[in-house]
Amino acid sequence: MIVPVPLHVGRLAERGFNQALEIARPLGRAWQIPVVARGVTRTRVTADQVGLSWQARKKNLRDAFDCDISVNGARVLLIDDVMTTGATLGALAACLKKAGAAAVSNLVIARTPLR
Repeated sequence: MIVPVPLHVGRLAERGFNQALEIARPLGRAWQIPVVARGVTRTRVTADQVGLSWQARKKNLRDAFDCDISVNGARVLLIDDVMTTGATLGALAACLKKAGAAAVSNLVIARTPLR
């Protein structure tokens, strides 16, 4: 299954769309893999990650995601638009693994430059 990185409902309302979901939909159709847009949620607003260290980003995202769908034994592909440190993807992957996913892989469209 494909899981786009979810936005918090407040951010989604502000933006009007989830960029990761917009990337995931055509990929799911092309690869004939179901895109799961509900059941994996960002449970709380997290502080802006810009300028935070890896440790601060990891702490910022602790318990930020919840998985209410069955992923037992599933292979999950996470989709996001931009990766900086990987803290968001790591936190979401940990949530999915805790929920029973057999494997979690990440696909991002862009990577910020390493410093």
